[in-house]
Amino acid sequence: MNPIRTLTRSTHRSTSRAARRTARRAFSMIEMLIALSISASIMTATLVAFDAMFKVYETSTDSASNHVVARIAVNRLLGMIRTGSEFGPFPNDVLDADANPLKADYFEFASRFNDDGSIAEVTRVEFRYPGEPPLLRTWGAQEDPPELPDGMEVDGPGELWIVLIEVATGVEQEFMMLSEVRSAEFTLRYEIGPKLIKGTVDIIFEPSLAVNDGVWTPATPETVRLVASAMPRRSAE
Repeated sequence: MNPIRTLTRSTHRSTSRAARRTARRAFSMIEMLIALSISASIMTATLVAFDAMFKVYETSTDSASNHVVARIAVNRLLGMIRTGSEFGPFPNDVLDADANPLKADYFEFASRFNDDGSIAEVTRVEFRYPGEPPLLRTWGAQEDPPELPDGMEVDGPGELWIVLIEVATGVEQEFMMLSEVRSAEFTLRYEIGPKLIKGTVDIIFEPSLAVNDGVWTPATPETVRLVASAMPRRSAE
């Protein structure tokens, strides 16, 4: 047997096996395109999920902030009831169980007095619809709220406003206290006098959240109902 020929054949077989191994390590163009498509799909799904999670977090943060604002507003209203005097509106007959406690979409009280004891300033808290004047409605304890005036069209939630009225001049200053209020109901219980002995605030707060164009999120703003009561300090004394 010729050693040179044997060595040549062995070298040729080794070279062929190495070539086959090298060929098996490479990717074809189709495989590369499939891999890129899969990678792009995974990256797109990851980014969409991340964006949705961020929007849910943003919605939760805004909702918590709105809840805090609503609670601060209710606490301020309770503070007005505790420190105020000469409240209104009041029923015609405080002994009528159908009219007392009285319910209204506003309440008012004497917030400042002159040196002679006369009322210098009246503060009124009233519920309004955007762009509309206050309705200043009242109804009995066993009644439903009156219907809106004919021709009045309501679009969206209302607002709570504070109005400061100078008694001597009639000049009014008004400030918006809380927006995006679905409904506001004030229950006023009187005794003979009429003297307010308990005020209850019932507010349904329905905040809206800003939505960026082209961005979808499954989160929705949460509607909150806040109910609280307080007694005027002078009544308690």
